[in-house]
Amino acid sequence: MAIKTVFSEYELTELVSNYDLGKFLGSFPLAGGTVQTNIGIRTTMGQFVLRYYENRSVESVLFETNLLIYLKGRNYPCPSPYKNRKGSFVGIYNLKPYVIFEYMEGKHISQPTLEQKKKLIQKVAELHKLTENYSTVHKENRWNYNVELCHKLAGQAAERINTLDAFQKFSWVENELRRLQLPASLPMGVCHADFHFSNVLFKHNEISALLDFDDANYTFLIFDLIGLIESWAWRHDLDYVLNFEEAKKVVWTYNSFRPLMKMEKQHLFDVYKLSILFDCVWFFERGDVSDFYEKRKIDFLNGLGREVFSRKLFE
Repeated sequence: MAIKTVFSEYELTELVSNYDLGKFLGSFPLAGGTVQTNIGIRTTMGQFVLRYYENRSVESVLFETNLLIYLKGRNYPCPSPYKNRKGSFVGIYNLKPYVIFEYMEGKHISQPTLEQKKKLIQKVAELHKLTENYSTVHKENRWNYNVELCHKLAGQAAERINTLDAFQKFSWVENELRRLQLPASLPMGVCHADFHFSNVLFKHNEISALLDFDDANYTFLIFDLIGLIESWAWRHDLDYVLNFEEAKKVVWTYNSFRPLMKMEKQHLFDVYKLSILFDCVWFFERGDVSDFYEKRKIDFLNGLGREVFSRKLFE
């Protein structure tokens, strides 16, 4: 449970009083969440979720609330935000934004079955079909996963650490980014970008909700597909090897719900490398420039090359 800011019962009563959701009765802990503060609340009208954003701008949160309203209106399983009495989905408390969300019934699955994995892949594909070319005035306020952002964040990390090794690692990232082939015509839309099963609720063996759109952003649609491949086909128990048989199962299940375009198949290799380079940014201090986790993964993919990688997945 992510509780970075502790709220008193009095504070929670005050926050709930800004909504037409009944009288505050109490709070309860929530499983999942690692960055923002999430608190379950009970009122005379039912259960709800208070999400207090520790490190997001109002505009970034509005991207999330607008997206969830859009998805909910198309029967996608996700929580709806509630408007406060001022007609806004986002409130401010102690200079930070917060939202009260619908409480979604269901349970988290720590060891999903093959069938449950397939159902998640289906929901990922459905999300992409709904958000392809989705546009919102607040998307520029998210970290949209592209080459420019990766380069910017890697440079900032190098400057923050301020060592020779850090700047050499930044040069390595720059070189790998230059090698990517990502045509402007590659389909784009909103990716969730965090399909850990702690963000998925099941009820009666069906997905009742996809939670935590905190990392959702406008990027290449196959970025999420890479995340699924990474979770279930990358062999962490071996020396940096992708299990192509498992990866093919993920790809073909996804393809059955949202058929991939030819260019997406051709450039899945490049988006995979981009996702690894973002991981390098998140863990920039891990290892040194001569040997670190993300470099070994990139070396594995470079050793295959784009054509061999695509052939192993799609032929």
